[in-house]
Amino acid sequence: MRIVVHGQQAFGKSVLDALLERGENVVGVYCAPEPAQGGGRVDPLKEAALARGLPVYQPRSFRNKPEVWEEFARLKADLCVMAYVTLIVPEQVLNQPTRGTIQYHPSLLPRHRGPSSINWPIMMGETRTGLSIFWPDQGLDTGPILLQKDVEIRDSDTLGSLYFERLYPLGVAALLEAVDLVRAGTAPRIAQDESQATYEGWCKKEHVQIDWQKPIQAIWNLIRGADPQPGAWTTYEGTTVQLLDAKKLVGDTPGRPGEVITVDDAGLTIAATGGQIQVTRVRPEGGQKANAGAFAKSAGLRPGVRLGAT
Repeated sequence: MRIVVHGQQAFGKSVLDALLERGENVVGVYCAPEPAQGGGRVDPLKEAALARGLPVYQPRSFRNKPEVWEEFARLKADLCVMAYVTLIVPEQVLNQPTRGTIQYHPSLLPRHRGPSSINWPIMMGETRTGLSIFWPDQGLDTGPILLQKDVEIRDSDTLGSLYFERLYPLGVAALLEAVDLVRAGTAPRIAQDESQATYEGWCKKEHVQIDWQKPIQAIWNLIRGADPQPGAWTTYEGTTVQLLDAKKLVGDTPGRPGEVITVDDAGLTIAATGGQIQVTRVRPEGGQKANAGAFAKSAGLRPGVRLGAT
């Protein structure tokens, strides 16, 4: 089959590498456009494609762009594999390959449609998630399902660990499995159950402010679901501090919710209802990630101070 890979960043590169390593006929690569302001690192997918001598395309938009559709059509693709795509791609492109277009999404669709589908299940305290390979249509993550893989969300998981340790490698393997099913003519198209559908938008700073009055588990879910991005935060002396690389300690606590209990070289421990949060790294407002203990000492953050207090 003549395959077009459409994606970006490390995940897109891994999918391209995996397809080429097993001898697939990749005839073109679409990746994210360069930042309008310039600068920054070249997309790893673009670098890998150019290194392999593959044609690279970076349209800023597919909407109402007949010239972009015609450029895609000239590749005469049998299948388009979408690996981490954020642009809206219209049906004029999705339906051009003779065998269609398939896409990776890191949730068990129709649950958690939307762009931050790894953050939200963790923050909501769910214990299962997964990934879907589906046939995209004009809706947002609404097309028929080709295959799905189920993944446990461990209580120790963060956004970073869940993605990089499981949803990323499992997603690359699932796309290869899906390509094989398409080639064999046995790839299903299972309609999504709209009664089970949810949608959440981007997980942003305004969603991840820590409310120290909430139970320890709710605070823990928020912190780990936003680690490393966008970073759950609290306030100290009128400035924000993101809490990263944290650990939940369940049990009685001597302090009031939000109160710093200990500060040492390893970090700082903060009281919550039903336990404590132990933090080893922070990112102060306008600064870089830093050791939590070193930051506390330099900022004068001592035991007895209540974070988030107004």
